[in-house]
Amino acid sequence: MEIDGKTNLLLLFGFYLLLSLITSSDSSLQYDYYRQSCPEANQIIKSTLRRIYDRNSSAAPAILRLVFHDCFVQGCDASVLLDPTEIMGSEKDTPPNQSLKGFEHLDIIKAELENACPGVVSCADLLVLAARESVILAGGPFYPVHTGRKDSSRSFPQLSYELPSPLDDLSTNIARFATRGFTDKETVTLLGAHSTGMIHCKFFEKRLYNFGGTDKPDPSMDSEFVELLRSVCNNRSHSHSHSQSPSASLSPSPSSSKTRQDQGMKMDYEGKGSGFGTLYYRSLLQGRGILFVDQQLTAGEETATWVRQYASDVSLFRKDFAQVMMKLSSTQVLTGDKGEVRLNCREVTSSLW
Repeated sequence: MEIDGKTNLLLLFGFYLLLSLITSSDSSLQYDYYRQSCPEANQIIKSTLRRIYDRNSSAAPAILRLVFHDCFVQGCDASVLLDPTEIMGSEKDTPPNQSLKGFEHLDIIKAELENACPGVVSCADLLVLAARESVILAGGPFYPVHTGRKDSSRSFPQLSYELPSPLDDLSTNIARFATRGFTDKETVTLLGAHSTGMIHCKFFEKRLYNFGGTDKPDPSMDSEFVELLRSVCNNRSHSHSHSQSPSASLSPSPSSSKTRQDQGMKMDYEGKGSGFGTLYYRSLLQGRGILFVDQQLTAGEETATWVRQYASDVSLFRKDFAQVMMKLSSTQVLTGDKGEVRLNCREVTSSLW
């Protein structure tokens, strides 16, 4: 769809109007917070991530997943980036987070920021800004982001178990998102982030062979899609691991170079040209959702309504996705003296620990 200059200006005006209406968890968040202290911050994040993405396109979905796992736990405070210490556990080591990738990409970007503006840009701001750029690289919409977050000086591994699971049914999934202030509609919108990245076989194999202990596939799945996914997961061996590397194709063939980590299905298996969001929602209507939690969106009246809306109106989805990502990015943030600015995103800077 071509967007003329006038339409583009109207869209941008709408975004900035929305910025003035959104109530974040702290009024000290600002648009372009670093305009004086580190005016090149946005460009450093954008250009460095672009270089990383050009070498490894899995960086975009990896960072998008990281921001969700960070913000959903205790707010957008970069606590998910902390390594374990002798006296503090790490969110990274909990089962819901063990498959997270992309930490090394953020390390590279943080090093560039520290070279330009030492001790100025927080890891929390870096993560939400990198996530915004990742959405754009994946074909999604631009959205403005407030900045001024500070980093947490502790990790919250015990709260990681509250993260949504790929195996959640609809009621459980809706309840989890509701605890973080997201409506049914916003839950459907946020899950549109599954338009990009790789889902590996261990997250959906039971749907293919032994759903609910029946020794049969999930009846909500399209039968041809079941066979396709079986062929992906049966290239020489079953897969039992997860990775962000996009390597599967729509018509996979056995390869001696395939490993168990490599086997899986790209969420955008028809290619990037299929559009961010479009294929995801249309697939759900066809019983071709890869994850159980995704396919369950068609099991409820309200959620199914939004699936149909987004499947038929990609512009509506892009607008709503931009808004909900702005909301997610402003969840329960630390500002002022409530946090710190880490010099290394993996370690606390303060002497509290």
